[in-house]
Amino acid sequence: MKSTLSRKAFMRQAAVGLGMLSMPSSTLASKTASGADPLKIVCVGAHPDDPESGAGGTLAKFAAAGHSVTVIYFTRGEAGIPGKAHDEAAAIRTAEAAAACKVLGAKPVFAGQIDGSSVVTGEWVARMERLLADENPNIVFAHWPIDSHKDHQCASLLTIQAWMRAQSKFDLYFFEVCTGSQTMVFHPTDYVDITDVVERKHRAVYCHASQNPAELYRQGAPGNHAIMEEYRGMQMGARAAEAFVRMVGQRRGSSIAGL
Repeated sequence: MKSTLSRKAFMRQAAVGLGMLSMPSSTLASKTASGADPLKIVCVGAHPDDPESGAGGTLAKFAAAGHSVTVIYFTRGEAGIPGKAHDEAAAIRTAEAAAACKVLGAKPVFAGQIDGSSVVTGEWVARMERLLADENPNIVFAHWPIDSHKDHQCASLLTIQAWMRAQSKFDLYFFEVCTGSQTMVFHPTDYVDITDVVERKHRAVYCHASQNPAELYRQGAPGNHAIMEEYRGMQMGARAAEAFVRMVGQRRGSSIAGL
């Protein structure tokens, strides 16, 4: 019998078999509209522009669905503008982060580590625990720990330690940035279709003018995010998607499966 299965339908069926999830925003939006309590979403990124480039579409979808979104910036990007002193660069990049969060519908919080000099210590484990406990999140997104950037690794490891110690266990997902040049050996477990918010994500990324955001989307650039969005979308049968790895362990009961 001749198959009438479309390419998109085939991709979706294959995705189900591989544990990949398609997450239409209407499902979660209807839950919020029906009176269910909004979720609390937190994204931990090492520098201003990391949460936006790695999970900006997903954060925008949660915010648009009526959920509370907080972005915790591990540092203020103090070392991220050549020729600028740390204080001046931090002021510029803090303002860029605030502008990006406004685009996404998120609240910015700054953890207080220093760009390029981040550390993992017992004191900082406790501080990250307090930061996350103050937000009482249902879902947290963080850097994938196998990454070429030390600040990304530190932010991820501290989030993992906080997750392990949390009394109210939240769901933890890892995002990717500049896959191949920064994020390594990343094999997604979950996908979010960001087709309807991809332009908002790009506007948030472009708020970080000091970081040459066009380079993140330039054809042929290392870790090209346009290619990443297109490729992850192809994997789940959408035009554009973001991919995540879910931390396995005790779960609080929330997930991005309805997004």
